[in-house]
Amino acid sequence: MDCKIKICGLTEEREIACVNRWKPDYIGFMFFPKSKRYISFERARELAEQLSPEIKKVGVFVNADLREMTEASKILDLIQLHGQESEETIEILKEKTHLPIIRAVSMTEEKDPFRFNHSGADYLLLDSGKGGTGELFDHRKIKGFEKPFFLAGGLTPENARGAAENVRPYGIDLSSGLETNGKKDEKKIEELIRRIRK
Repeated sequence: MDCKIKICGLTEEREIACVNRWKPDYIGFMFFPKSKRYISFERARELAEQLSPEIKKVGVFVNADLREMTEASKILDLIQLHGQESEETIEILKEKTHLPIIRAVSMTEEKDPFRFNHSGADYLLLDSGKGGTGELFDHRKIKGFEKPFFLAGGLTPENARGAAENVRPYGIDLSSGLETNGKKDEKKIEELIRRIRK
């Protein structure tokens, strides 16, 4: 199945070594201070230096300062916006960083999610909007998106392949679904990669 795999919320060398072994397509660093997976730019730079060059690095921001995002972009391959950022912000970011932009859309809170078909973002990320709680949303709501999108929210190694086969996303995005006691679990990462790529 041609579906990209993104693993979000990496914070430790151990997790970098794990993804280097199993090779997801993307990993995400959380630059949102209120997230339990938050890391500083300096820490992300250290981890990025240890990451296999074939894995793309995504920086996740929530209503962050443009200067901060531009500075962080130096170690990133994509920028993910998870707040109420304006289309003007997306335009400026693309102009300043020349990086692709992922725009998160809350499928439980957004009244008209299809308006993001007209966004300047390169990709959408369709999520439950519950902020990494691992909650699923009704995937029947997805029909009508024209932009390539990542599917997120409530995915686990057990249900990710079925969900991907049903909605045919560009990629899937997992974080809490790959954790045990709040830490990334290599067995779960291995199982996810094997199931998606078998």
